[in-house]
Amino acid sequence: MTDKPPDFDQPDLAAAIERLPVEALDDLPFGAIRLDADGNVVVYSGAEKRLSGYGDRPALGQHFFTRIAPCMDTPAFHGRIARALAAGAADIEFGWIGDFGSAERELRVRVQPATGGGCWIFLRRETA
Repeated sequence: MTDKPPDFDQPDLAAAIERLPVEALDDLPFGAIRLDADGNVVVYSGAEKRLSGYGDRPALGQHFFTRIAPCMDTPAFHGRIARALAAGAADIEFGWIGDFGSAERELRVRVQPATGGGCWIFLRRETA
């Protein structure tokens, strides 16, 4: 297969990710998390576990903002996503500081709608 892996900056990132087998997400250079409409984790890529420092703790079925990343349950992160979803415009990008492995790490966050509801959160760690 000669297809290139999805690029964090491509406009249709969520659609490209959804065309891949779930296990292919483990090899991406950025993290991918799919939430259902209630904020529960449906997909938590191995790449996200590794890059974030979350490790092998259970993620599937957990509410992302209360059980996995309560530090992101803020108006600036969770609120921004909720407002975009409510407006039907869940194709957003923003910067964020803080990660499981480092409170100082800079992240680029992209959020796009998921097929069938909910959303994808893509996280790219900035390197110095």
